[in-house]
Amino acid sequence: MRVLRELTRRPSALFGLIVVVLVLLAAIFAPWIAHFSPDDQLADGLSLEGAPLPPGGDHLFGTDTLGRDLFARVLFGARTSLIIGLVANGVAVAIGLLVGLLAGYLRGAAGNLLMRFTDLMMAFPALLLAIALAALLRPSLWIVAMVIALVNWVQVARIVYTETRGLVERDFIVAERSLGAGNGRIILLHILPHLMPTAIVWGTLGITTTVLLEATLSFLGIGVQPPQPSWGNIIFESQSYFQDAPWLVFIPGAIILATALSFNLIGDALRDILDPTQRGRL
Repeated sequence: MRVLRELTRRPSALFGLIVVVLVLLAAIFAPWIAHFSPDDQLADGLSLEGAPLPPGGDHLFGTDTLGRDLFARVLFGARTSLIIGLVANGVAVAIGLLVGLLAGYLRGAAGNLLMRFTDLMMAFPALLLAIALAALLRPSLWIVAMVIALVNWVQVARIVYTETRGLVERDFIVAERSLGAGNGRIILLHILPHLMPTAIVWGTLGITTTVLLEATLSFLGIGVQPPQPSWGNIIFESQSYFQDAPWLVFIPGAIILATALSFNLIGDALRDILDPTQRGRL
């Protein structure tokens, strides 16, 4: 509750929180908000010339190249993009937290091996690695989430490793060891709680990267496959109509931008609230 109160006192964080809540509610209640199915090719969804309809009337965002209601597709696409963003980023944070914690606590040969593997993964450009993995595997909602998680955990592991190395030298950890506490007790009760603020901040900030990466993969045609809508493949399907029907690209693109910006604003505020060194500078 303290964190929530601090968020609401910051205009930028409050704006981000409102946008994220609206997007989440729209995704959850999409079947009740949308007047059309996202996959229905409507008989009156195209003009007499066969062109998409512009925004207005019964179609708030207009229609796409197949006569489907764009508003419905954006709402249901929010489900896909947010599921991937939350699941993939949650898995990435969990992997990075585990690898960084073990490497920082164990040190020695085991710790060096884990961090050299992390360095190896960081050497590959994330987008190219994601494209390669997505091309090898059959693209689907959960495969795309797994691919994104496998390329996004390295930054978290690096940060957690550095913090863990500092924590294991602290006096309270040395005192616990001298009292005969086991490694499991030290990790779970004394080190992990100190790492949770970092995990929460990176978990929030990482959603932005995950949503954008999913949109990029879908735009390139190797993400979530049609007819299942996602914000990225909506743009991919409409790119050839950019000049004749610009709303097909601008509307989902603006929603991606607003969502990514909102998660970033929340993540920056959480970093200031949860990090005492940052709090002291405000």
